Amino acid sequence: MSQAAIVILNYNGEEVLNRFLPSVIEHSQYDCWVIDNCSSDHSIELLRDKFPQISVIELQANLGYAGGYNWGLEALKSNYEYFILLNSDVEVSPGWDSKLVDFLSLNKDYSAVQPKILSAKNKEEFDYAGAGGGFLDALGYPYCRGRILETIEREEGQYDDVIQIDWASGACLAIRSTDFFEQDGFDAHFFAHMEEIDLCWRLRLAGKKIGYIGTSTVFHLGGATLSRSSAKKLYLNIRNSLSMLHKNLPSSQFFGVVLLKMIWETLALFSYLLKGQFEFSSAIAKGYWDFTRNWNKLTKTQKIKNRPIGRSGKVFSILWSYLILRRKKYSQL
Repeated sequence: MSQAAIVILNYNGEEVLNRFLPSVIEHSQYDCWVIDNCSSDHSIELLRDKFPQISVIELQANLGYAGGYNWGLEALKSNYEYFILLNSDVEVSPGWDSKLVDFLSLNKDYSAVQPKILSAKNKEEFDYAGAGGGFLDALGYPYCRGRILETIEREEGQYDDVIQIDWASGACLAIRSTDFFEQDGFDAHFFAHMEEIDLCWRLRLAGKKIGYIGTSTVFHLGGATLSRSSAKKLYLNIRNSLSMLHKNLPSSQFFGVVLLKMIWETLALFSYLLKGQFEFSSAIAKGYWDFTRNWNKLTKTQKIKNRPIGRSGKVFSILWSYLILRRKKYSQL
């Protein structure tokens, strides 16, 4: 069994593959694979002609982030001790991959770890997806060191540390293959968005730890699949957040948490209506409707009562802290 594989999921990403794969090839120590989600562009031809050193797994349908990785990694299950899941629109730096794998090798109680994730558009700022490590508030809303809601911090070395976090970003995530498959991978019902947060939550419930190391750095373009301002992304985040809470919270906590979430999200729905942004108000309503319809398809994983959602316990509501108390940096929380 080899030590690690870098695994990139691709769907119609010919342009970003052409732009970002050279840095992965130049600066990476481990084998590189691309799982192709049945692309209709020329991604496969590009990989074969320009990047023959990269191995390709071709899927027969677009299974989304969750399903695509589940099926693709299954084919590599017996070959590697660690997987480094990397978005196709990420530029890497020297030593980025070995630092992640070395951390997991030395820290057996950790299942997964992410690097510092900066913006590929402005390398002096953190990226939206993961930044300096992810946390959850008491209502299950995610936030990051270096990015809270829409406020992005400048990179000033403030997160060059090594810490335990609640969740690691799917933009760049190193994970033990045994732990990935013991949890049955990502929840394919999610299709895309928040599946890595759900997986990290399940790992924490199993007694594992999630880490962040600021000495490994990557640069994420973001929005290559769905823009942050996309109504479809809002819908997926609403639906998947409810699914994640239902799976991982005991019923005694779930209904109270969802009631508070509904208050915030109903206010957001009416705000979108008043602005004439009907696609976004519809996305919120559709997220709740589809979660309710698929309730019985979700496997409940929480077996420990009264366990907190996030490990830090620092924030009850990130929305309240941000919108009402105007605390927009992690250091202010």
